[in-house]
Amino acid sequence: ANGGTIFLDEIGDLPPNTQSKLLRVLQERHIQRLGGDEIIFVDVRVLAATHCDIETAIQEKEFREDLFYRLNGVTIQIPPLRERREDIPDLVNFFIRRHAHVLGVENSSIQAETLSRLKSQPWPGNVRELENAIRQALLLARPFSINVEHIEQVLTQGRKTVSVLGQGY
Repeated sequence: ANGGTIFLDEIGDLPPNTQSKLLRVLQERHIQRLGGDEIIFVDVRVLAATHCDIETAIQEKEFREDLFYRLNGVTIQIPPLRERREDIPDLVNFFIRRHAHVLGVENSSIQAETLSRLKSQPWPGNVRELENAIRQALLLARPFSINVEHIEQVLTQGRKTVSVLGQGY
């Protein structure tokens, strides 16, 4: 990522020893490869995201306060998908374009009533869950337009999977 941007997802879940190492890299702006002797200077922009309440994690000594202040140049709060349903059509169209070519689905589209159904979902997995649902629906629908039945099948299967995972299997 030298000269570019690195995205650290779920930064709040980093174990304490990794937090220390990351803080050192951010402060000193260099790394040393595992087993290597060479010091490599890095110039990166860091974007970090988390689902957890970092301030609570700091109070509970689960996240380093000094790392928080090192990372906290600008904070952007993005509400969960269920609170910004107006974004769903644009996200769906983006995911259709992203996955259709890779999946070999030509002239892919989604029916209007299907978008309405998607907007009514709670999306506890947020944008990732929506993306997975669209990718699966594309596979079910090909070569036709994604309809409500495809989405219902994907959502029903997703609930079954979560139910099984929730039982410790």
